[in-house]
Amino acid sequence: MYRFLLTPRWWGINLFVLLAIPFCVFMGSWQLSRFEARVQDHRSAGEQAAENKREAARPLAELLPVDKATSGRQVTASGRYAEQLLVPHRELDGKPGYYVLTLLRTDGGKALPVVRGWLPGDAKPAAAPAAPTGEVTVTGALQASEVPGENGVPAQGGLPSGQTGAISAASLVNLVPYDLYDAWITLDKADSGMTAVPATAPGDTGLDLKAFQNLGYTGEWFVFAGFVVFMWFRLLRREVEFARDAELGLAPDEEPATSPSGV
Repeated sequence: MYRFLLTPRWWGINLFVLLAIPFCVFMGSWQLSRFEARVQDHRSAGEQAAENKREAARPLAELLPVDKATSGRQVTASGRYAEQLLVPHRELDGKPGYYVLTLLRTDGGKALPVVRGWLPGDAKPAAAPAAPTGEVTVTGALQASEVPGENGVPAQGGLPSGQTGAISAASLVNLVPYDLYDAWITLDKADSGMTAVPATAPGDTGLDLKAFQNLGYTGEWFVFAGFVVFMWFRLLRREVEFARDAELGLAPDEEPATSPSGV
């Protein structure tokens, strides 16, 4: 009854099943490992953020370039404040507002974007407090340059003069006539009655949409593996039923060919 399993057709079906199931299990396990890695990164980022607050601030040059290990670390930089820009459409505690961004010209000649604080409402240059004059030393959390359209950063253009949509060297290079650090800091203590902007976690370390996509793909691959097994058993059962019917003489006879005369 099971001799049909030795036919070329069933050799092909069995080979496909033997290859498909391990492949689906492997892909499902890989997606699950990606989700677990993101969970671990999220947990590590939280622990790192707490540790960063306890660490003493270090000179900016020692923590560049910004990566997952240095993002959020406390840094110090000295220089003189120069141009001031506003970063609109930034929420804080669920309230709309904007960042006050001032460029710090360091002794090395480059400028460091410094977020001095957050103010509620629409971005208005007259409402933003002026930056301190003279030589200053600032302390804040180091942050990587933002990418428009990611992590809540607006991607819109065409902003009024004196505003920027993203805090990055690529966005600011056309607004100021000097070199910029590919990083920025947010002050621990905001200036002049503004609210301090908390540091954000490094990219790809949170439980974001990508993490839950990995979890969803995990379920899909394991479902595919179960579907392959289900279809194999279904085909096997149908072949067994056909073979049993044939042994009992219950297989449907072929219809006789019809003669040209229709008799």
